[in-house]
Amino acid sequence: MAVARTRSVAVIGVTGRTVEVEADVGNGLAGIHLIGLPDTALSEARDRVRSATVNSNYPWPDARIIVSLVPASLPKRGSQFDLAVAVAILSAAGVIPAERIAELFFLGELGLDGRIRPVRGVLPSILGAAKHGDVTVVVPSANSTEAGLVPNVKVVPVAHLRQLVEWLRKGEEALEPRAEEIAEPPRSAVDPAVDLADVVGQPVARRALEVCAAGGHNLWMLGPPGTGKTMLAERLPTLLPDLELDHALEVTAIHSVAGVLPPNAPMMSRPPFVAPHHTATSAAIIGGGSAIVRPGAVSLAHRGVLFLDEAPEFPRHVLDSLRQPLESGRVTVSRSAGSVTFPARFMLVLAANPCPCAQTEDQGETCKCTPTIRRRYLGRLSGPLLDRIDMKVTVVRSSRRELLADRQFVETSKTVAERVLVARERAAKRLAGTPWRTNAEIPSSLLHSDYRPSSEAMKPMTSCLDSGTLTARGLDRVVRVAWTLADLADKDTPEQDETNAALGFWLGVHS
Repeated sequence: MAVARTRSVAVIGVTGRTVEVEADVGNGLAGIHLIGLPDTALSEARDRVRSATVNSNYPWPDARIIVSLVPASLPKRGSQFDLAVAVAILSAAGVIPAERIAELFFLGELGLDGRIRPVRGVLPSILGAAKHGDVTVVVPSANSTEAGLVPNVKVVPVAHLRQLVEWLRKGEEALEPRAEEIAEPPRSAVDPAVDLADVVGQPVARRALEVCAAGGHNLWMLGPPGTGKTMLAERLPTLLPDLELDHALEVTAIHSVAGVLPPNAPMMSRPPFVAPHHTATSAAIIGGGSAIVRPGAVSLAHRGVLFLDEAPEFPRHVLDSLRQPLESGRVTVSRSAGSVTFPARFMLVLAANPCPCAQTEDQGETCKCTPTIRRRYLGRLSGPLLDRIDMKVTVVRSSRRELLADRQFVETSKTVAERVLVARERAAKRLAGTPWRTNAEIPSSLLHSDYRPSSEAMKPMTSCLDSGTLTARGLDRVVRVAWTLADLADKDTPEQDETNAALGFWLGVHS
C-alpha cells in the first residue's frame, strides 16, 4: 500500500488546467474519500469507479482510500476525472506500476461495467495538457478523433478499463493509435443548398452582405416580412472564408465544452452560424449556469455570425447585454464559484420589421400602428446597441420584374466569396505584425493614426460630427467600413467615394 500519482485536466471556461490526482491506500476504516473541491458529479465517481473496477475483475482495496485533486483550491466539475481516479487507486493498491501512470494524462467517464464513455471538452483539455510539451493522453475511443486534432500530442484511445489496465501493466503497444485514426480530420463544408443566388433582387442588401463578410462588420436589416431578411442572413456564412487553424481549434474547443460538436466533423473549419429564438434568456445568449458555466450563443458564434431574427421581440436587457462582447470580443460570466471568460468575437446581424403589425403602405396595405407604437417597438433596440452596428440597410419587397427575371445571371455565393477572400487577404497583408486580421478589429487608436484616411476622404463626416448625427464610436465604424470598401475596390487607401458609401451605410441612407 502506497501513494500513487497521475494527471488529468479540469476545464475552466475553454481553458484546460492540469490537475494532479493522488491516491493513498492505507490502514483505517474502509471507504473512499474525495478531497479537492469536487462537485456532485465528481463525488459520485466513488461508486462508478468501484463498480467499474470490480466488474473488470480487479480486486477493490478493503482499506481507507483517500483521493486528492490538486490544486485543492481549484473547483473540479464533471465526470472526466473517473479514469484518472481509477488508475490512481489501482496503482496505489499495487495493481498498476506507479511509474507507468505518473507522466500520463487520463480523461474519461466510467460506466458501471468498466466501459469508458466519451466526455465533453476533450479538445480544450488536450490543449491544456499540451502546454507541458510532448505528452501522452489517454482518452475514450469515441473522443479519439477530436483529441487527434492537437499536434505533437500522443493520443491513446481506450474503450474499456480492463483494456487500459492490461496495457499499463504489460506495456503492450496494442493501444497505440493507428496513423489513419489521427490523420487530417474531415472538414465541414458549405451547405450547397444555401446560396446567395437564391436571393432575388435586393442589390443594396447583397452589397451590404459582401462588405460585412469582407471586413467582419455588424449589420441591421429593416423591412417587412417576406423581403428576404432571413435568407440574406443565412447566406452570409457562405461568403466567409474557411477558418484558419488557430481559429478553427478555438471554435472547436468552445463547441466541445458546450457539447454540441458535430460527431462527423470534429474540426469546425467553417464559421459558425447561430440563430437563437427570441424567447432566449440572457444566460442562453451570454452564457451561464449554476454549477457548471456553459458558453452562450455569443461564444458559440465566435468567429462566425450571430443572427437575431425579429430583434425587437428579444427582451431589451438581453439585447443590451450584447454591447460588451461587441466591443471587447469576449464575455465574462460571474457566479458565486468564480468568473469564467469565453471568447465572443462575432458578426452580429439584426433583422426587424418596421412595426408590430408589419403591414406596408407601399403595397396597398394599411398599417394599424400609431407612431407611438412604432417608436416603442423599435425603441427596444437601444441607441448604444445600434451605435455598435456598422451598417444599416432597409430591405424592400422585390418587384414583379425581379421575381420573374432569369436567375442564371445572379451572382452565386462562390463568386462573391472569391472577392471577399481577396479583400481579406489585402487587409491581412496590411495588418501583418498585429494581432488583428480584419478591419472590424482595428482599435480606435490606430484608426486615427496609422490607418486614418486623408483629409479629403474624411470630409463627408465633418458635417455629421458637427450636427451630432455621427458619434465618436460611429466615426470609428464608418472608417472601418471605408477601409473594407477600399479593399473590395482594390485601393490602397479609402477615398471620398468609399467614405461617402460607408457613411451612407451607417446612417441607413442609400442611393
